[in-house]
Parts: sequence; structure tokens; C-alpha cells
Amino acid sequence: MSRARTARRIAAGAAYGGGGLGLVGVAAFGLVLAEVQFAKRTVGNGLGDPPRADGLYGSEFNGPEMSPGPLRMGMLGDSTAAGLGVHRARQTPAALLASGLAAVAERPVELRNVALSGAMSDDLDRQVSLLLDGRGPAPDVCVIIIGANDVTKRMPLTQSVRLLTSAVRRLRLAGSEVVVGTCPDLGTIEPVYQPLRWMARRVSRQLAAAQTIGVVALGARTISMGDLLGPEFAANPREMFGPDSYHPSAEGYATAAMAVLPTLCAALGLWPGSDRLDVSRDEDMLLVAKAASAAAGEPGTEVTPARGPWALLKHRRRRRLPEPESPQPATTSAAATPDDPA
Repeated sequence: MSRARTARRIAAGAAYGGGGLGLVGVAAFGLVLAEVQFAKRTVGNGLGDPPRADGLYGSEFNGPEMSPGPLRMGMLGDSTAAGLGVHRARQTPAALLASGLAAVAERPVELRNVALSGAMSDDLDRQVSLLLDGRGPAPDVCVIIIGANDVTKRMPLTQSVRLLTSAVRRLRLAGSEVVVGTCPDLGTIEPVYQPLRWMARRVSRQLAAAQTIGVVALGARTISMGDLLGPEFAANPREMFGPDSYHPSAEGYATAAMAVLPTLCAALGLWPGSDRLDVSRDEDMLLVAKAASAAAGEPGTEVTPARGPWALLKHRRRRRLPEPESPQPATTSAAATPDDPA
């Protein structure tokens, strides 16, 4: 059975209350997860809490003459979204994206990061509630990075997709654009050996594809995290990964943010030629399931809703990120100083 067909089954199960693990049997899945949990036994230990990055970015674009005021950005998800493993707020992916968005939009960006280390998709409802707490307008755009802990902690894939789509639906109904960084490829965890490495890769890619099918139907966009964003990480693991060999380093987060930024800007209509296809870059319009399947195996690939059952498969050109400034305290919500512990 093809990955596209398996992803459709998982997404359909999420929508209609089904269950199951796709092609990976329960016994084999348990064996994979036992090995991954062994590999992750020391992951995150000794890293401390991620720094708080909430605040205002792009303050040079601020001022009474500037209209219509700051863009509002929310960050949700797990330890990767939170920026676990770096020491300064400006090194976190949320700060990098907020700085990049401010530079492209030439508007300040007010960031609120509610991501939590160790979170699974069942924490997204709480995180969305924090962003939609009624104290101010809903975010203009939200980035969600989620899925790795769902796989390693054995959450059924259909339940994972159902919880993610529920969170995306709430944000979309509140008026937010949404970009989802799909489940990374867990076959890249070094202590996991073949054939379990292959099986871990298969489960995480099944989830990534099903996540895409579920959220694209709601008008959100996805960006494939793949093997934690591809050739750069594979070629330079010592530089791209932090001391636990699982979470990205500051350079790794910057590389990942460069891949996400074009999709983030395109969601707000700020990227040139936002949704035109570039055939020279192997971009295409495909059925959503086929686009989701292709993106799951190709890191940095965007899937954008088109019309009906069709989606755009895009490979956007990356843009170097500006050197992030330290966040300024936001006026509408309390924000920690850059290096305060979370």
C-alpha cells in the first residue's frame, strides 16, 4: 500500500473516529518505540528550560506613524517549537521567525510562544486556549511544530491527527493563518539501528503525511520537517544538533527557521509570487494525499491548499534571516526578558 493511501486512511480515521497504525503492526510498533525511548533516555537531560522569547520584534518599524500596528504571531508545539537546547531568546526558532517576519513585512511582530517541552498533540487544546484567552485579538498567524512525542509515546496516529486538526480548526475560526511543521523523521536518531531505524522512519512519515491531509483541508499550510531539515543536518550533525544529539543547536534552529520563514510569510501574502508554481523547482499541483506523501519524504517542502482535493507542492527559496534583536516587552501581554528562565 502506498504512503499516500496509508496517510488517507489515518486522516480518515482521525475525521471519523477510527484507529490503527497504518501498515506497522502493534508488536512491531512497540519494538520500535522501545528502541526509540532507549535512544532518547538522555535526550533533553541537563538542558534546562528553554529561554522565554515573548515580546516585540522589529521595533525599528514601530512608531505612531506606523499603521496598522504590529503583526501578532503565536508559536505552539513541543520542545523544538519552544527552542530547547539554546541559551538565549534570540536563538529560539520563534524569535528567529518573528525577526524574519518583521523584516519581510516591515512591521513589528508581537510574539507569544506557548510551546511546551515534552508536549504531545493532546496539549494543543491548552496552548490554543492560552492564545485565545480573550485578552486581545487572535494571532494573525500561528506556527505549530508537533508530532515527535506522539510517536515516541505511542499515541495512536489517528488520535494525533484528530487533536492537531481540532487545534488548527479553533485557530482558523478565530481568524488566524496557520503553518504546521509536520512530524520529523525519527529514523535519524543515531542510537536506533536497522531495521528499527527504517520502521521509525516509516511511522513518523505516515504521521507527517496524515497531518498534512488533515490541516490542509482546513486551509492551513504545512512544511515538512523531514529528517530535521535535510541535507544540512545530515552533512553537519555536530554543528546542527545540540549536546543531546537530538534537539537542534542554535545553528540548527536557524537553518530550520530559514526553511519555515517563506511559508510563514506566504500565509500572510508577503512572499513574492506567493502561490505560483515554479516548474524549474519541480513544483506541481497534486491531489492532497499525493502532495502530502511526497512532502513527508522531502524536508523543507510546503503543501498549500488549492481547490477541492488539490494542493500545491512547493519548494520555496530560502532567505537568510536577519540577526535577531533582543525582544522588547510587548504592550499587550507580559513578556520575560530575553534570558529569563522559562
